[in-house]
Amino acid sequence: SYSQMGFISTANFLGYLVSVLFCGHLAVRVGSRRLIFGALLVVGISMSLVSRASGFLQVLVLYMFTGIGSGATNVPVMGLASAWFASSRRGRAAGFISIGSGFAIMLSGRLIPFINRRVGPEGWRTSWLILSALVMLIAFLALALLRDRPEEKDLQPVGSGDAPARGDSGAGGTEGNIYRRGIIYYLGGIYFLFGYTYVIYATFVVTTLVKERGFSEGLAGNFWMWVGALSLLSGPVFGTLSDRLSRKAGLMIVFSMQAVAYLLIATRLPGLFLYLSIAFYGLVAWSIPSIMAAAMGDYVGVRNVAAAFGLVTFIFGLGQISGPAIAGILAERTGSFSSSFYMAAVFAGAAVLLSGFLRKPEKQRA
Repeated sequence: SYSQMGFISTANFLGYLVSVLFCGHLAVRVGSRRLIFGALLVVGISMSLVSRASGFLQVLVLYMFTGIGSGATNVPVMGLASAWFASSRRGRAAGFISIGSGFAIMLSGRLIPFINRRVGPEGWRTSWLILSALVMLIAFLALALLRDRPEEKDLQPVGSGDAPARGDSGAGGTEGNIYRRGIIYYLGGIYFLFGYTYVIYATFVVTTLVKERGFSEGLAGNFWMWVGALSLLSGPVFGTLSDRLSRKAGLMIVFSMQAVAYLLIATRLPGLFLYLSIAFYGLVAWSIPSIMAAAMGDYVGVRNVAAAFGLVTFIFGLGQISGPAIAGILAERTGSFSSSFYMAAVFAGAAVLLSGFLRKPEKQRA
């Protein structure tokens, strides 16, 4: 039923939230490489068990473990960018890492319908089993190829020969003190605003195009496909921009483009402006996570980056939960999603202002 689907998705997201809050500490203790390997195994095994599950409760519990493993993979993977790349290359590296999720969505979007057509009603079980096998293969590749620090291979971070950059860091102090650093919560607040706003657009744009603008579902779906294609460029392009200019400038540019995207769809302007809205949104879709991951290395140092990124990702997740709920209530009361998109534009504007007051990271000792 739809309610059961909702509970299953909620369990997965709660597992993810709990995981990102604590996995940074595990990364410090056991190493990012081992944590990524173990977390991917949890994802793969839980997915394979879901493919054989026979009841709602089994799927609920197993999919929660999938969320736990996903969070415990994402945070240390993004953290490795700070260990392997100097500050002058960090945004670009995190941006290219973010491309992986886009390709994974494209792969699953093609593979699952193909298998379902071939196998029939039970095709979803085969799809989950195949995806679980792919995840476990990647887990062993990660164990074989990844290293926590370049020094383990007698290497230096990429870009370490460049001119000293802002906040290029080494150890960065002890793990516990990140919770006493106001800058982490400041960045977390900015990340919250991203989670709050981007998911409103992602959740309601197709419904708006169909119900309020008269587009067919097929055409509205094609718009979303273009968002996916454009988003592949967002991380590398704006991550690199944040390396060249500053994290502050990168955040301000991205949030400004998002605010414009929300305003264009909130107004009743002609169709051309809808295309511009979708283009603006797609071009910067996954830029903020890349810039934020790079910023963690700048502000807290390599040793603490996983724990810090886990904390701000948890705060970001709270925005993801609250944004669609409040936007949906607002749309019901006003009879249109325009009010929700105006709200998203205001919050994105607030993120521009907060980013503008972001102070430069202090130079940290290696």
